[in-house]
Amino acid sequence: MPQDRRQFLASALTAAPLFVPRSAWGANDRLAYGLIGSGGRGRYLQTSFQKLGAECIAIAEVYEPNLQNALKSTPNAKPYVDYHDLLARSGTDAVVVATPDHQHAPCLFAALDAKKDVYLEKPMSHSIEESQQMIQAVRKTDRIVQIGMQRRSAPAVIEAKRVFDSGILGKVTMAKPMWNWNTSRPLNNSPLPGKLDWRRFLGKAKDRDLEPMRFRSWRYFWDYSGGNMTDQGTHLMDVVQWFSGAGFAKSAVCLGQAAKNTGSEVPDVFTAVFEYSTLMATWTLNYCNSYDNDWSVMFQGDQGTMLLNTAGYKIWKEPWLKNPAPVQEMAAPIPIEPHIQNFMDCVKSRQQPNAPVEVGASAVSAPHLANVAFHGDRRARLSADGSKVS
Repeated sequence: MPQDRRQFLASALTAAPLFVPRSAWGANDRLAYGLIGSGGRGRYLQTSFQKLGAECIAIAEVYEPNLQNALKSTPNAKPYVDYHDLLARSGTDAVVVATPDHQHAPCLFAALDAKKDVYLEKPMSHSIEESQQMIQAVRKTDRIVQIGMQRRSAPAVIEAKRVFDSGILGKVTMAKPMWNWNTSRPLNNSPLPGKLDWRRFLGKAKDRDLEPMRFRSWRYFWDYSGGNMTDQGTHLMDVVQWFSGAGFAKSAVCLGQAAKNTGSEVPDVFTAVFEYSTLMATWTLNYCNSYDNDWSVMFQGDQGTMLLNTAGYKIWKEPWLKNPAPVQEMAAPIPIEPHIQNFMDCVKSRQQPNAPVEVGASAVSAPHLANVAFHGDRRARLSADGSKVS
């Protein structure tokens, strides 16, 4: 673990008691886990956990077709509709939570009460206030909780962070995370095939009659998510804050529009601007264009520029001339398996994982702040400790 991570964990985390949930873990013991939420992301995680030798022994899902699809790869897993029933069963070492955002905190709290370790998909929370509640709940227990931000365990990103820390860019004054996909389209509100427990999906969200698009495209409704802002912004703004060491954003403004995703409450094109104590950052998403397809983060310093994306990283020295060759680069993908392996190792060792709840809360804090600014059509400010919005 890099030195800066060790220092962060030593200062920011309350040490968990070093006890192991099984009487003794052998080198070949398989992690037995339950999956809560078996939509597309949940099934992707299910496949990845299985590749690493974990065993899915139970699945909780409110939509029957999703449940049946997940059971195809683990036919011996016990199916449930209510995740509380899954948590009540014995023999489960951990749970993997891949529900819509508004269910993350309730699932986490219930899993902690059931004394389960948790791999929780990002974004960690549905609001900054909820982030604080989740941190407090976890730190009252001895549970291992990993937030699903795989860049924190990706070798290429960790190497890029090491190079960034060498000072090769000089004084960094601007960061530019960006995500471009030409995927936006009108939402599908046709009838859902198969059985859905709509009330369990809603949970504590506003009670309303079923609109199929609200389930099918839940990320495009504020009751269930922070939209594209927190979905992708959690990954990229975390890189900005992690690399720069800038701490929490001081303030944010945001403008956006629903350009092609008709029926959505959530913008598919937006730009947020963040003020930090040492730099500025612009976070731009456009789901209506594929130029420079996928994600990237650019850091601009007075001695050089770093571009980090799905291909790895490249660095150009100042002064920038037309079509310069990078002075340093590394090509590598961003796999999820190292992040899952880190969680599985920590379940056995009881060491803190690479993306604990404090990191999850910090990562989503700036996107949450931008959403506050967007909804209020104003400049939103965040307290120095990242816990309060004004």
